[in-house]
This record gives sequence, C-alpha cells and structure tokens, in this order.
Amino acid sequence: MDKRYLGAVILSPLIIVLFIGGIYLKVLVAIVSLLGIYEFFNIMKIKDYKPLTAIAIVLTLFYYLLLIFNNSSLNNIFLILAFSLFIMLSIPVLNDKYNFIDVAITLLGFFYVSVFFSFIVLVSEKDFGKYIVWTIFISAWMCDTVAYYSGKFFGKNKLCPKVSPKKTIEGSIGGLIGSTVGCMGFGIFINHIGVSIPLFNFILIGFISGIFSQMGDLVASSIKRFIGVKDYSNLIPGHGGILDRFDSILFSSVVVYYYVTIIMGM
Repeated sequence: MDKRYLGAVILSPLIIVLFIGGIYLKVLVAIVSLLGIYEFFNIMKIKDYKPLTAIAIVLTLFYYLLLIFNNSSLNNIFLILAFSLFIMLSIPVLNDKYNFIDVAITLLGFFYVSVFFSFIVLVSEKDFGKYIVWTIFISAWMCDTVAYYSGKFFGKNKLCPKVSPKKTIEGSIGGLIGSTVGCMGFGIFINHIGVSIPLFNFILIGFISGIFSQMGDLVASSIKRFIGVKDYSNLIPGHGGILDRFDSILFSSVVVYYYVTIIMGM
C-alpha cells in the first residue's frame, strides 16, 4: 500500500470523531496536542535547546482537563501561562543546565501546539459548532490540495523561496480559491439540510482561512528550515509528523474561532 494512503487510513478516525464531537473530540485533540508537543521539542534538541518537556506536558494535560470540564478555560489561559512562566523562570536559577531561551521555547511550543489545537474544540462548542468546525479542515485541506495541483501545472513565480522553495504564487492563488469554494460548497450543503447560517460567512471563512492556513504551512516550513529537518517526525507514513499534517490547521482553527466569535457574535 502507498504510504500516503496508509497515512490517510491512520488519520481517518479524526473524521469519525468530528461527527461524534463532545468529549471524544476533546480527548483526541488533547492526544494530538501531546504528540505535536513531543515532535516540536524533539527537533528543538537538534539545535541543543533544552525545552522543559515534562512541564509542557503537564501544562497541556492541565489545560485540556480545564477544557473538558470548564469550557471557559480559554479565559484563564493567561493566568495559567503567567503562573507557568513564574515557575519555569526559576528553574535556570536552580539548574544552570537550562536558560531563559529554553523557557521561551517551552512556552512557545505550548502556545503554538496545544493552545492552537484547542481552538478546534472551542469552535465545536459554539452555536452550530458541530457544523462550523468542519470549515477548519475543509479550508485547510482544500487549500493544500488545490495549491499543490495549481502550483504543479501553472506555477512559475516563487512565493517565498527562502522558506519553501517549491511554493509558487500561482499555487497560492489556487489554494485560496480552493479554500473559498470548498467552504462555500459546505455552506450551501448545510443550509440545504436546514442549518440557517448566511452563506457569506462560509465564503469569508474560506477566504480568510485560505490566507492564514498557507501562513501556517510557511511558519512550519520556516521552523524546519531553521532546524535543518525535512519533517517533524515520521509518525504518519507518507505525511511526516502531526505538525507536518496539521500545520495549516493550527492557523485555520484560530481564524475560524475568532471569526465566529467576533464577526458572527457567537
């Protein structure tokens, strides 16, 4: 079996859990976050950084327990981070093996991976969230897919050669169109089955997510290029690691959450 197809089989439970939602989605996202945290810190060690992995794992578990039992935990995230920073900054004083850069990388990993992933859950808890949460994945994956083929057949002008040499402006435009059309199609479908959300919201979500999901992809590429690795890991055959497969989703989840919260007022 082709490795990419095998990887798709491994990822398929996510689709099932998206349908089910609730605590199952929260637990799955927590597991994915822990795997992502491990990948992120593991490649940091290549550059001899020493992230406080154990503390980040405990912090992630605590955060998701709050998320499971208290949906307002995002409101407390800055208090959690402030207390964590207070504790972690004391560690280099007690153990000179670590320094403030290691502390900064630890907090960055927690926020970039665990908190960004949690926006999937936070979107799902909104009004109509069990439908809107799909736009996170539709926008990111349609953008990735259409960008790939647009770049392959029409790409001539490099988008960001120092970060990701293969990406082109033509591919980026194709990805933006793919994301917008994909979310619009989803909006038409759920309105057809009786979910009354104005279609223009799906068009705007698709357009904005199409921009920022590509930024998420480029951010992940810039991190890997700095470290000097091709993939975060080989956990998913043919796809790399968790962060390789979900890099664009990390950003699209944030975009969808704030669009729904601020623009749609949910």
